[in-house]
Amino acid sequence: MQYHRIPHSSLEISTLGLGTMTFGEQNSEADAHQQLDYAVANGINLIDVAEMYPVPPRPETGAD
Repeated sequence: MQYHRIPHSSLEISTLGLGTMTFGEQNSEADAHQQLDYAVANGINLIDVAEMYPVPPRPETGAD
């Protein structure tokens, strides 16, 4: 896995990331855990949990 340093910090993020926006909609909780475990085991440390484009919109999962 390749990593990139975030400017002006000591943080390094993986070149590849895992998007989780549709977790719970397109996979089960067990599948989500398996996918997260696989990503981390393979060096991914960039996990995008934003629900910026909910499909379909769900008010109960949005932040205020």
